Amino acid sequence: MRMTAFLIAFACPVAAQDEPGPFASFDLASKPVLADPHDLAMGPDGRLYVADKFGSRIAVFDPETLELIEMLSEGLLPGVHDISFGADGKVAVAVTGASAVAVYDSVDGLSEPPTSGISAPRTEGALLHSNGDLYAMASGLGTLIRARGSDVIGAVEGHFGAHDVAEAPDGTIWVADNNARRLVQYTPDLELLQELNDPKFGFVGPRYLDVTEFGHLVVADQDAHRVLLIDPSQPGGALLGVLGDGQPGIGPGKFDDPEGVAVDGNRYFISDSDNNRIVRYSVVLN
Repeated sequence: MRMTAFLIAFACPVAAQDEPGPFASFDLASKPVLADPHDLAMGPDGRLYVADKFGSRIAVFDPETLELIEMLSEGLLPGVHDISFGADGKVAVAVTGASAVAVYDSVDGLSEPPTSGISAPRTEGALLHSNGDLYAMASGLGTLIRARGSDVIGAVEGHFGAHDVAEAPDGTIWVADNNARRLVQYTPDLELLQELNDPKFGFVGPRYLDVTEFGHLVVADQDAHRVLLIDPSQPGGALLGVLGDGQPGIGPGKFDDPEGVAVDGNRYFISDSDNNRIVRYSVVLN
């Protein structure tokens, strides 16, 4: 009897039992019409815009039905990884194959040449900040760049291979530093505030993230096949919930290399990259 109890306890690690459960429920999935989708964002027109890497294009979806509406700049954005919308309607696109972040005056201009941009070797992430500046992750240099127009006005190093740059409600900036298996927070002036790299998160390769209205981080940990909800205000950060079981797959509660995240109220849109689709998870509000 004692040996049986020991074997049962050994087969069920306490850490696995203590991990938080899902923070949202599977709601809907698009058809697999994409080609390695990366980050995504809600546009000012209420549509969902997806950086479709191997399609070298921006895919536009109806967020209510997850039906594909149209493809923009098809074949013109080699290796595109990220898209960001500014408060003034401008659009920034991380065109990785061109080692540049392209900036357009509006969504309507996405099929035309960009109006401005900056060089960013092997760029993975782009952010049009509420302060009007552009922040770009030049992954090939490991440098987070701050630009005003086409002029670089600041930079911080130490992020080789990092991906996303996202803005929190308080204006601070979060970097998904996948090679270093951490998240890093900066002021808009690129002063370091904190790092989140505790083993409790189980980071394997955090790629892209978004920030909720409460300041919580929703992180796509691609190589772990999971999406995490983290409260960064707690000492060392608190893990609030997890989507995915850590194994690649398809279906509710499963991902295969999730890359991008976009938060829209109580809905979470996720690029299920190796399944070539977008999925939506939701929290039911009473």
